[in-house]
Amino acid sequence: MISGANRNDMKFAFPTLDGTVIDRPEKIEENLCMYKGYDFPEIDRGVGLRGYIGHIRRKGEEVVRKKTHTAKRWVVERTISWHNRFRKLLVRFEEKDENYLSLVEFANCIITYRAIHW
Repeated sequence: MISGANRNDMKFAFPTLDGTVIDRPEKIEENLCMYKGYDFPEIDRGVGLRGYIGHIRRKGEEVVRKKTHTAKRWVVERTISWHNRFRKLLVRFEEKDENYLSLVEFANCIITYRAIHW
């Protein structure tokens, strides 16, 4: 899903989950980790209806550091950093969403190729 950076995360949670292209076995529940921006009852219900076990940090909840379970947010931050290396993606000049999405997918192909062959 493509949206502006000034949009609320809650508005695009379900279109993003519904837009995933990975086929999941329907009988297996998967974990879904989300941060405090998704702490809403609608999100809790929708995540459960889509077959995920939601792990949503609650507002006001203290951060507990465990050595056995570390946060995976660095994967997202790293991927955003890799996308920012492509100057065409760093500042969006394309007016059509389709054109920008094509550039993002092309950048993903280049990143994957480099990871495999380097």
